[in-house]
Amino acid sequence: MSTTNVLHIASSATSDASQSRRLASHLITRLGDNTPVTVTEQDLRQDLPLLTQDMVFANFTPAADRTTAQHEVLAPGDVLIEQLEAADVLVISVPMYNFGPPAALKAWVDLVVRAGRTFQYGESGPEGLLADRPVYVVVSSGGVPLGSDVDYASGWLTTVLGFVGLTSVTLIDATGTSIDLDATIARATAQIDNLRLVVAT
Repeated sequence: MSTTNVLHIASSATSDASQSRRLASHLITRLGDNTPVTVTEQDLRQDLPLLTQDMVFANFTPAADRTTAQHEVLAPGDVLIEQLEAADVLVISVPMYNFGPPAALKAWVDLVVRAGRTFQYGESGPEGLLADRPVYVVVSSGGVPLGSDVDYASGWLTTVLGFVGLTSVTLIDATGTSIDLDATIARATAQIDNLRLVVAT
């Protein structure tokens, strides 16, 4: 039986106290119920470089013409993109902070959404260059309901993922932890347990 490569992008600023991390861990465990899985953990609490002018200019320089410094400045993004390309399944744990995603997740997006590498513009508009694969997004919040008018995290992330070709996205609703923690976690856990989890395209 082949092994499924699972990439977990953890964006919470906390570790053991993070509900989104715990639920993502449960989801990954469930992914391994019927097939062996290898998990790559990308913890965004580790400092990611923010997008800079040098990165932008380097990316728009043809690869064959880039200087050593330009290759070096793009290297952190290269690693993150290679992780995406190698993953059979993507799990993203996303707490909402102040109605939106953590800044670390935005930094990750700015490094992996790269013209000519993960998307391009064709005759009909933008085209994602990543092969589609199952994506599970665990969204937690203290009180902002998933999909509400003040949820600026889930819609943004779904749009970004689709932009690079990842359209098979399932949202796990763990919103409302400050209102009723036990009920919220129970609901999200049940949603995970009732999913027909897809582990390969």
